[in-house]
Amino acid sequence: MRAVNTPGAERTGHVVVIGGGIAGLAAAHRLLGGGVRVTVLEASERLGGKLRAGEIEGVPVDLGAESMLARRPEAVELARDVGLGDLLQPPATATAAIWTRGGLRPMPKGHVMGVPGDLAPLAASGVISEKGLARIARDRELPPTPVGEDVALGGFIAARLGREVVDRLVEPLLGGVYAGDVYRTSMRAAVPTLFDMARSGRPLTEGVRELTERAARRQDGPVFMGIDGGIGRLPLAVADAVRAAGGEIRTGAPVTELRRTADGWTVAVDRAHGTGGASGTDGPPVVTADAVVLAVPAPAAARLLAACSPAASAELAAVDYVSMALVTMAFRRTDVASLAEGSGFLVPPVDGRTIKASTFSSRKWGWLGDAAPDLFMLRTSIGRFEDEADLKRDDADLVRVSLADLGEAVGLTARPVASRVDRWDGGLPQYPVGHLDRVARIRAEVAKVPGLRVCGALYDGVGIPACVGSARKAADELLGTQTATLEPGSGTGERE
Repeated sequence: MRAVNTPGAERTGHVVVIGGGIAGLAAAHRLLGGGVRVTVLEASERLGGKLRAGEIEGVPVDLGAESMLARRPEAVELARDVGLGDLLQPPATATAAIWTRGGLRPMPKGHVMGVPGDLAPLAASGVISEKGLARIARDRELPPTPVGEDVALGGFIAARLGREVVDRLVEPLLGGVYAGDVYRTSMRAAVPTLFDMARSGRPLTEGVRELTERAARRQDGPVFMGIDGGIGRLPLAVADAVRAAGGEIRTGAPVTELRRTADGWTVAVDRAHGTGGASGTDGPPVVTADAVVLAVPAPAAARLLAACSPAASAELAAVDYVSMALVTMAFRRTDVASLAEGSGFLVPPVDGRTIKASTFSSRKWGWLGDAAPDLFMLRTSIGRFEDEADLKRDDADLVRVSLADLGEAVGLTARPVASRVDRWDGGLPQYPVGHLDRVARIRAEVAKVPGLRVCGALYDGVGIPACVGSARKAADELLGTQTATLEPGSGTGERE
């Protein structure tokens, strides 16, 4: 990775990054390392997007994403680059469960996103019935199932292994990532390893068994990683690094118009929404730039690209998003001493529960136990694609229904000493069949406009490493293809 330039070093050209989530901040960090001047414009008063650090009962907690895939390197590398390397921590326990068939059952081992490679641990878990197990075993006898250029993950797996394994294992696991409908989700986009396997025509269970055995032989470190104090610290540390390298970050600076000019871009900012400090009110209403990175969700990107790239705008406007809520609760540790072991549990939608998952945060993250030895932090998540009626409940009711489900799942009778609800409206983009083709069309149209790139959860995956990788791609393409554009003295001014 390029070294980030120090403040005061000579800069070449000016790039405006629109969006101060982890993708926008990662893009800014990368661009600064390439020697350009950078301004980040964030519409809200807060940086970080779906990564949010907060507190409950004075204890730091994550109010959004809480972990990142470690076997994909981009996010871990970024954390180390911005000084958080010593704070990286794997989960203290990776033992999870599924609440289904009237009980809490151990998450079976030997699967890839719920697709089993070994029936023995699946049978021992009790997640799948005898009839369902027999249906899975038929996979070896079936002729290859056509997949074409893409296929719905749920439909393909149901054709190979039966609906039961989809409904009780694949759906809750995938829902924990996308909060989507597995029967609409693109296999090619969401689980490319399974898609490649499906195209080979091999029995699915045989291929999954080889994948899991290969992964076990590698033993290449933890699958997931957290940060002492919460993943929400990552975007704040990246922002600090951006500022330290000479980048400018403006919050409370919603962009109202993006216009391509003869020698660059003009970016209009609504200063009326700023509140002072390091906000939009401190900066000019129009920023000129040589290049722009759009790191915002699809609806905002569609609006801003309507004039300069109507085809990309139309594609972006068709992207669906799902909303969800996280209910975080603090209990006296003595009141939950009998809580089931493990890091929490997932809930299949087919069981008709309100919560879709619960994380026993104080057990999952060792740093939380150190920060609050007398308290136990636990959270639930609510909301799935086209199943968001429960999100209309008020906060107190979401806490109440969460406690009711927890009581039935794990026998929890204690009442929290504190609770809070964080709502993520339109929080997760959906990846239906054909999603990657849509992304390719968006990028192709955007690439026709000089000095413009896009990045974020919409394009290459919703996880933190995927967002960082998307940001790197956008930044590197601008640095590599816009050399002539990013020259001193052009498009680097700002107008009052």
